[in-house]
Amino acid sequence: MKKLAILGNGFLAGIVVEAAEKGMLPDYELVGILGRSEEKTRALAARAGCAACFTIEALLEQKPNYVAEAASVAAVKDYAARILSAGASLAVLSIGAFADEDFYRSTSRTAAENGVKVHIASGAIGGFDVLRTVALMGEAQVRFETRKGPASLQGTPLFEEKLLTDTEETCVFEGSAKEAIALLPTKVNVAVAAALASVGPESERVKITSVPGFVGDDHRITAKIEGVKALVDIYSSTSAIAGWSLVALLQNLASPVVF
Repeated sequence: MKKLAILGNGFLAGIVVEAAEKGMLPDYELVGILGRSEEKTRALAARAGCAACFTIEALLEQKPNYVAEAASVAAVKDYAARILSAGASLAVLSIGAFADEDFYRSTSRTAAENGVKVHIASGAIGGFDVLRTVALMGEAQVRFETRKGPASLQGTPLFEEKLLTDTEETCVFEGSAKEAIALLPTKVNVAVAAALASVGPESERVKITSVPGFVGDDHRITAKIEGVKALVDIYSSTSAIAGWSLVALLQNLASPVVF
């Protein structure tokens, strides 16, 4: 069995624990959970039957083979190098960290030097295989369009009070994936994931539309070259799909047949 640690103690980390409880991760032994809140970390670790950790050193003392990140972009940037240098592979949900090209390169180098890998979870989207395929075929154009309710934009630079009373759709952002992640570091991980799988954060175009009364997120990705057009459209009313994508990734890593 592979030893698995979790970075994060919130809703998404809880989904990984739930999957383990249901016997959906039979090839892994949960050995530790690292989180900022002592109370939440202890509670989730007790549920999982593993160590509650409050420093990255304590987590790595559990000798994990894999660390599943379900925390934040900041956590990926803070801990990736130490996790990889300790000989553990890293499964990442907060893909926005890799919009930083210097961080992407240094993390790739650290993984290669230590014989481990960084695995990107699909989060709330999918279709990485077809996006990558189209990008390999030629000079692809990739467009990522997100529709979301105005309330979900609160606390971001894109929010304006009038969005809450608008009766028509409003485009609140249009630019590159790199520009989007600079404005919304916790909101557009999926756009960065699609960009990394295809044409890169500087080339992928992103459009975000505020839709009155809309619940959840609708992500529509279009990749095209001459003679080929691929479309991926995924709606989700909650972030649960992101947590389950991490479970699917872990299953794939342990499976003799890879999808």
